[in-house]
Amino acid sequence: MRVTQKVKKILDWYEGDPPGVKANLARILCTGKLGGTGKVVILPVDQGFEHGPARSFAPNPPAYDPHYHYQLAIEAGLNAYAAPLGMIAQGADTFAGQIPTILKCNSSNSLATSKDQAVTAGVTDALRLGCAAIGFTIYPGSEYAFPQLEELRELTAEAKDAGLAVVVWSYPRGPNLDKAGETALDICAYAAQMAALMGANIIKVKPPTAVISLDAAKKSYEKVDGSTLAKRVAHVMQASFAGKRIVVFSGGEAKDLDGVYEEVRGIRDGGGNGSIIGRNTFQRPKEQALEMLDKIISIYKNGD
Repeated sequence: MRVTQKVKKILDWYEGDPPGVKANLARILCTGKLGGTGKVVILPVDQGFEHGPARSFAPNPPAYDPHYHYQLAIEAGLNAYAAPLGMIAQGADTFAGQIPTILKCNSSNSLATSKDQAVTAGVTDALRLGCAAIGFTIYPGSEYAFPQLEELRELTAEAKDAGLAVVVWSYPRGPNLDKAGETALDICAYAAQMAALMGANIIKVKPPTAVISLDAAKKSYEKVDGSTLAKRVAHVMQASFAGKRIVVFSGGEAKDLDGVYEEVRGIRDGGGNGSIIGRNTFQRPKEQALEMLDKIISIYKNGD
């Protein structure tokens, strides 16, 4: 693995983290077609928990098999593959060393009535399976946000002591946020800041819209230009320790290819580190998914 000057600069941002964490961050940053560029594309497959099997995999039945997702991520030349315990385990031996993995350690499900997440895996599982990082979701704004932050704090300390990186999905939701508020510019920036403050090495947020949700924030945002996705992404990066944290943006619900590519260009132009894109890839036939991912990588790499 060759660590480029760009990657070394990124690793220097993580002053308080031990060498093992930086080594695993380097694994992620130096793998795949974007290796060494400071940009990343990650495949996340936790939708079986979140949405159920048919809603997740029926559009492309081969995706019911956990090996399919390992193969897709490897063939596409992605930086990492993220999934819950059972999916990572079902392939950890076959694909050992072929792609860095991120063990998603908590999950929700669409049968539950509360907007909370259950802890479903831990650091011991991640080490046993050879993962480079753990992943954890927080819901800023939820009634369960404070217990989630406490759970994350404990897992983060344990993970970093063991040399694992920490990836935080920061998804605002709760009684004070309507649907538009969940992706509002001020709320996405707030969510990214919280993840950074919690010690996240990699932060995952949704692409922000131009909406400003909090009345208390509106005056402050009079001086923030949110007129384009690129400018909104730039503000989220600013909120992530002045761009000194790796921030990736979710792909969200399935959209047409032009919509996917336009969003990726906005993330790139705003200085975002990349995309973590699930349903928009594995719900397509593999050849189509590979073609799409190659185009996304090309946008991040070559600027086309």
